[in-house]
Formats: sequence, structure tokens, C-alpha cells
Amino acid sequence: MHTYRRGHWESNKYMQNTLTSSMLRELHSALIDIVSVMNRPQRDETMVREAGISLDRALFPLLVMVERLGPIGIVDLADRVGRDHTTVSRQVSKLEALGFVERKPSATDGRAREATITPNGQALTEKIDVAREAMARSIFADWPEQDVVELIRLMRRFADAVQDDALDKG
Repeated sequence: MHTYRRGHWESNKYMQNTLTSSMLRELHSALIDIVSVMNRPQRDETMVREAGISLDRALFPLLVMVERLGPIGIVDLADRVGRDHTTVSRQVSKLEALGFVERKPSATDGRAREATITPNGQALTEKIDVAREAMARSIFADWPEQDVVELIRLMRRFADAVQDDALDKG
């Protein structure tokens, strides 16, 4: 039996894969809270400002995703950011004109072109990483190290499971 009290789940007996509707609602609520904060334009603007760079906030997530996931096709990139591929294509063209990404033919499909990060784009994302790390250090300042380690482990496990499930159903 699991109950939610004082900000955490209590269990009278550990039983693997015993999920209640209440637990799943609480998980969904936490995910909505996290995604809502992560999707706020003000957060991107703060990170860009803290990184000491000048970049249109609509381009910011695309640049980061190309750096993290590239080479990546425009359709895949558009799916990941929840935008129309024609809009993303125009925005990637802007990043290309700024010298932060380049498009190259796909190694697996010569008809398709994929976005890759350039050295200038890499330098920019490294500044963003420093700002992101400072923000994270502030968030985790009063967390015990073991809690952070466990959160990272569980978040990676969850992310992998969500991706696997999406691939199975996609």
C-alpha cells in the first residue's frame, strides 16, 4: 500500500510495479510542472542572458538540440520541439546564416539533409552549458549528493523507457 504524505511516497511494503492511479496522477502533475517551467520563454531568455550571448529565443532550443542530437534531420527536429517542419527549416536556415549550424547530406539517406553544429555553434552551446550548470547548482544547493545521483539515475531510466515506448508505438 502506497500513500502520498508530506511531499513523498510512503510504503508499508515494497511491491514492484504496484502503481496506483494516485501515484500516476502525482507523477503526471510533476512532469507538467517541470515541462511548464522548461518551456517558458523567460527561462530561455534568462539562460541566454546569463550565458552572455545574443540569440533569438525561438532559435535557442533548436541550437541546443542540434548540438546534443546532431546530425539531425529537420523533420525529426521539428517533431522534438513540437513545431511545423517548414517553420523549423526556416529557423535552422537562420542558425546556418549565423554560422552556428550547417546542413549536410544524410549519411543514411542521400536525399535528406541533416543539421550539424559548427565550431561557432559549439562555442555558443558551451556558454549556454555554463549558464545551465549555474542554474542547476542553485536548484540543487540544499540537496544531498546521493539524492541528486539517484534523481539522475531514475530520470535517465524514465527517459529511456519513455523513448523505448514511443519507438514501440511510433
